Amino acid sequence: MTKIDKLEILKNAGSSWFALGVTVVVGFFLSPYILHHLGDEAFGLWVLIFSITGYYGLFDLGIRSSIVRYVAGYAATNDAEQLNLLVNTAMISYAAIGAVCLLITALGTYFVDSIFHVPPDFLRTARWLFAMVGTSVSLGFPLGVFTGILEGLQRFTLTNLTSMTSTLVRAVLILIALQHGRGLLTVAFITVVLPLVASLVNATIVLRILPIRFSIHSLDRQTLRNIASYSGPTFMIIVASKLRFKTDAMVIGTFLSAASITYFAIGSRLLDYAGEVVSSLAQLFVPMSSQVHASNDVDRLKKIVLAGNRACSFIIFPIAAILVIQGKSVIEAWVGAKYISRSYPVMLILLFAYVLMLSQSACNRVLFGMAKHKALAIATLIEGVANLALSIALVRPYGIIGDALGTAIPLCCTMLFFLPHYVCRLLKIRLGTYIREAFTLPLLLCIPLVGALLWMRHWFVPHNYVQLCEQLLLAGAVYGIGLSWAVWTHRAWSVGGLGASVALADRSGNDSPANESPLNDPPVEIVDGP
Repeated sequence: MTKIDKLEILKNAGSSWFALGVTVVVGFFLSPYILHHLGDEAFGLWVLIFSITGYYGLFDLGIRSSIVRYVAGYAATNDAEQLNLLVNTAMISYAAIGAVCLLITALGTYFVDSIFHVPPDFLRTARWLFAMVGTSVSLGFPLGVFTGILEGLQRFTLTNLTSMTSTLVRAVLILIALQHGRGLLTVAFITVVLPLVASLVNATIVLRILPIRFSIHSLDRQTLRNIASYSGPTFMIIVASKLRFKTDAMVIGTFLSAASITYFAIGSRLLDYAGEVVSSLAQLFVPMSSQVHASNDVDRLKKIVLAGNRACSFIIFPIAAILVIQGKSVIEAWVGAKYISRSYPVMLILLFAYVLMLSQSACNRVLFGMAKHKALAIATLIEGVANLALSIALVRPYGIIGDALGTAIPLCCTMLFFLPHYVCRLLKIRLGTYIREAFTLPLLLCIPLVGALLWMRHWFVPHNYVQLCEQLLLAGAVYGIGLSWAVWTHRAWSVGGLGASVALADRSGNDSPANESPLNDPPVEIVDGP
């Protein structure tokens, strides 16, 4: 990678990681507090309703990614007229989608007890919760246009600031509410309102930056066609993502109980936190690869894939080692010892699949940047359908363990047998070079970390945050020494052994992928869960 690439990554990642750090810390410590105040049934209902309404994200139809992409292009060319048509067309489209979601919310509120195993004592609460969360997500569609505009303008600092402020205010209000004896509905109201307030703040910023004129007559058919044609593969990936990671609570809630959702959510949520850290870095590779792809620099694209996956592995490999060795202690210190027996096995089953996925996060983002994500969309859609089918088949005989297996097995197949082979063939990288350059150094640096964790656990097993932090700080120092050496000697960024693969690619005679149009990030969730 060039010096400019590294500086750009560090600057953008620093902003994203700071905001993400606030979100992860708040979520990590707030979730058990909410759990113990609400109880297993109420917390499971919380997870279930947010999972159901999370499917409203399917109605995004890939429009969000189009907003980011076209705003960036029109801003670069100072085409104010086309920018105005884009914003108005997206806003009107999202307003229509929001209206449809409001109708679905009304139906879901009425029939929620007929679909899921909701305890009779929680039926009224479930209906109010569904109505509240569904309405918030529906309103979030048109308001989310402004966040997409800021991302297209590369104003990540502003979006991160509003997101971080919303998270902190939400945490404070929830703590106050719980201390005053408020229940699930109050906590949910605070949770869904603060993102809407953040979106309104983003809207105010956008309207001060851009001279946007809102009018129903600015709905442009050609702009709508451009958005639709651009968003097709992204929509497939949205569907696949929902099937991959948002069906577990629904399957468990349908065939088991709301309390079982809580045990599953504890194990999977630890991995979600790790995934958020890696994803905040990986998303930076989309605009970077788009620019490089436009300049036909295939060699540099290869380096972004290899060095990008290596950077992601530097993060996820040590986290995985800590969760395997100290996972029981983490769960005990986080939510209590009673959750270890059921949540720790779920986490272990999902962990291997998540590591395979997150360590190759740069591949997905580069495919988006090259607009070569159609095959990825098909593969992940097949995986998502297999995920749902396996989870339903295995959840009854094996409980939440079966649901975890239903998620992990298809994901492993995609990450082992499709993604690396497809990317290597597309960029003409030898598979051996791909594995060696991306993963060898992160694995080697984890060996001293694993030794330190095992040695400390041999002497005593931590049962609280103080003991756990002592061991993690010592182990982290061991890993930090190795990582610092890799950065100091430039081994963390340099990609060696690529010359042979580049030479082989030049002789292969295959078409270069350099003439495709770039694609930006896939859409993000509008409202987050607990």
